[in-house]
Amino acid sequence: MTRVRLRIYLGEEEHKLGPGKVQLLEAIREHGSISAAARSMGMAYRHAWELVDDLNRCFQSPVVAASTGGRAGGGAEITPFGEELIRRFHAMEKATRRAIGRDLDALDAVVAGRVRTRRARKDRSPER
Repeated sequence: MTRVRLRIYLGEEEHKLGPGKVQLLEAIREHGSISAAARSMGMAYRHAWELVDDLNRCFQSPVVAASTGGRAGGGAEITPFGEELIRRFHAMEKATRRAIGRDLDALDAVVAGRVRTRRARKDRSPER
């Protein structure tokens, strides 16, 4: 199946916003902490924290509000702007799919059945 992944480059420093960061934001919303969100995604906490920090530095308003506390408390929540960012990203994904859907279908029709994986070719090769 032919698919497209939307990635947006923001600002002069070229901060990136893509499906992975949005998925992390959604996991933070669900779990209430960066560390729990990272664990749920199989991601190192440090990497998750760096992604959140990048998003917070990119925009005028924070995307995630975190409070320290370790085992005794703390946590993180998506700010109202962060919720808007998630909503807008999904809307842009939908609009992108609508805009190029016919072209993707045309490409998919040409590719379907003609491209085989390395394994499929190997399985069909004659025995030696």
